[in-house]
Amino acid sequence: MDFLSDFLMSFLAQLQSPTLGFLIGGMVAASVGSRLAIPDPVYKFIVFMLLIKVGLTGGQEIRDANLVQMLLPAVFAIIVGILIVLIGRYTLCRLPNVKTEDGIATAGLFGAVSGSTFAAALTLLEVQKIPYEAWSAALYPFMDIPALVTAIVLASVYNSKQRDTAHEYLSKQESLSKQRVTAGGYSSDQGITAHGYPKSDLADRRVKIWPIVKESLQGSALSALLLGIALGLLTKPESVYESFYEPLFRGLLSVLMLIMGMEATARLGELRKVAQWFAVYALVAPLLHGLIAFGLGWIAHVTTGFSLGGVVVLAVMAASSSDISGPPTLRAGIPSANPSAYIGASTAVGTPVAIALGIPLYIGLAQALMGS
Repeated sequence: MDFLSDFLMSFLAQLQSPTLGFLIGGMVAASVGSRLAIPDPVYKFIVFMLLIKVGLTGGQEIRDANLVQMLLPAVFAIIVGILIVLIGRYTLCRLPNVKTEDGIATAGLFGAVSGSTFAAALTLLEVQKIPYEAWSAALYPFMDIPALVTAIVLASVYNSKQRDTAHEYLSKQESLSKQRVTAGGYSSDQGITAHGYPKSDLADRRVKIWPIVKESLQGSALSALLLGIALGLLTKPESVYESFYEPLFRGLLSVLMLIMGMEATARLGELRKVAQWFAVYALVAPLLHGLIAFGLGWIAHVTTGFSLGGVVVLAVMAASSSDISGPPTLRAGIPSANPSAYIGASTAVGTPVAIALGIPLYIGLAQALMGS
């Protein structure tokens, strides 16, 4: 009972944080038709500043970190990223009126990491004075890239099977057509089926992994984070870090939450255009994914001394869904998927759930475990 009461008190306390207040404020402003608008370049600059700061913190910490201690959390991050996509492939994609490519793309986006949600979690950990390894920021690409690669590979395999089925059907039709016209001397061109479909379009296509990885690494969010890590690791940025990045961090984050709240409400219209199962998935998946990662993080905590704050970071990354680099990567990698489905599910439901419920949930669990 003590554990449960400690958890509930901590959870309720997180819901009163200013970070979540700005998110809810943005949602309310958009829902009442407010004309409040923040230019997209400002949004991108804020995300860049937050991730550079997180990267600088992580880079400075990595210089003195035990790399062996980082190994198990990194492996768990990879496992979680892949597992999230597989869960979506065999749950969401099997629900009524859900197109398989849309379901896979949605799972891929939820497996990837949101830089803004990630930054919000780190801020709340600092406010609550919960220690965590600053190098945990380096776990970001270990979850983000495998999730996107897995989603695009699964979609390519699915489309390949569909092409094989179509090829087999057309081959049968072509054979029957030849039998019917043999007496007339008809012969179809080697490069064209009897129904006019290029045979090359129906052939298997190998999935190229490196372009997917390259696209992810070149995404604005991951690029900013990796740049910050490199600068923190290879230079001595303490003076500019303490005088510029650190003081601005929480203020910029509050504006970002306001923007995300407005964006979430705006995306609700897109979500109504697709199957309602996407909304259900976006409501349940962030919490489930985060709890899976929390469990694996707890194993790392017990075996390697990974901090409970680090466990929260891993859980929040799993609960988040990519809001910057993921969508363009999936648009290019799974062009047949409907962006309204996966972006709408992520922005309108998934992100608010991860921030407003997920972060307080995992911090509450961590605090309850600390007191037990």
